[in-house]
Amino acid sequence: MSGTARGDAPDGGRYGEAVFRPEQAGEGERIDFGALAYDDTTMARLRALGVGPGWRCLDVGAGTGTVSRRLLEEAGVASVLAVDRDVRFLTARPVPGLDVLEADISAPNALPGVFSLVHARFVLMHLPERDRLITALAELVAPGGVLVLSDAVDLTSDRTPGTPYSTVMRAMWQGLRATIGTDVSWVPSYPRLLRGAELDAVAAEIHVPPLQPGSPISRFWADTWERSRAAMLATGLVDEAAVDEAVRYLDSAECAALSAGMLTAWGWKPEKGP
Repeated sequence: MSGTARGDAPDGGRYGEAVFRPEQAGEGERIDFGALAYDDTTMARLRALGVGPGWRCLDVGAGTGTVSRRLLEEAGVASVLAVDRDVRFLTARPVPGLDVLEADISAPNALPGVFSLVHARFVLMHLPERDRLITALAELVAPGGVLVLSDAVDLTSDRTPGTPYSTVMRAMWQGLRATIGTDVSWVPSYPRLLRGAELDAVAAEIHVPPLQPGSPISRFWADTWERSRAAMLATGLVDEAAVDEAVRYLDSAECAALSAGMLTAWGWKPEKGP
């Protein structure tokens, strides 16, 4: 889980600069808590799609590299090119078959080559030019290969019962949108966008990890709120006490809420004709 690609917002903020700075102590651990919550689901989907020996893979917004390394070590793929705008976490743990590229995927022609698998998780939700980027990522898929995109789905609608958790989550989404341009409202459109990129056999699924005291996803949200606290307070929807109460709520037996879901959608590049 990364999102350190560029994401210009109305206020000029960027993921990795305005909030979630990679040099801030504990940021790698925050990303890894998200990986612990979602990696098994991601890997199960990739394996079900047939990802394995002989595949050349591109992992966009690779973060700390957990998916990239598992593709090599568990799925036995031929190679992985792991891309992020800041690669300090990737270069810290090199493994055979893992190539690292520091690049801003929003820049034209930022990524080289074609790949059997192109994968991006929790990246496009932070970028304003998502339609263009989905088309660009689809162009990097080799004929017969697959594009797999995952992003967050907000489950704290207006009808969700009011809890310390739901109050702070709504403030977080609003604060991140105002600060760095994060927008998850369009994520359910993934299947249509993949079809618009001329991919076939498009499908999608949603995974919602359980919120339990001390669980990786609960620790991820607590850390995320702390690092985005200023953005949340600026919305006027919460104050310091409300954020603190939500952190305590997450770690208590009273917690009864849905985490944000992870929507994963995929589509296949048609094979070339004779």
